[in-house]
Amino acid sequence: MGQVPLVFNMFHSLCSGVNVGTLRDSFIASSLENAQHTITASKRGDFIVDSLYTLEVGGKNKGFKQIKDMPNSFVVADDIEVGFGAKIPFWLFGFLY
Repeated sequence: MGQVPLVFNMFHSLCSGVNVGTLRDSFIASSLENAQHTITASKRGDFIVDSLYTLEVGGKNKGFKQIKDMPNSFVVADDIEVGFGAKIPFWLFGFLY
């Protein structure tokens, strides 16, 4: 992951062995909340945004298995430069910060 807000650098100071999945989820949640979106937990994905969109966050190989057949669902994938279909590059959420 590239530049991240200060709070994520604190993960490394306060926790031993930081999980990359936790960092990814925290970054997406923080970016969306900073942009005044409402975020709730989802049973099938990671987040529901504004009671409308389901997001599943992961690495470049993250697939749609967990959110298949769900309307308005997207995979937010780290380590990709360009999105395709319902797969959104992770880094784009940095523009919300």
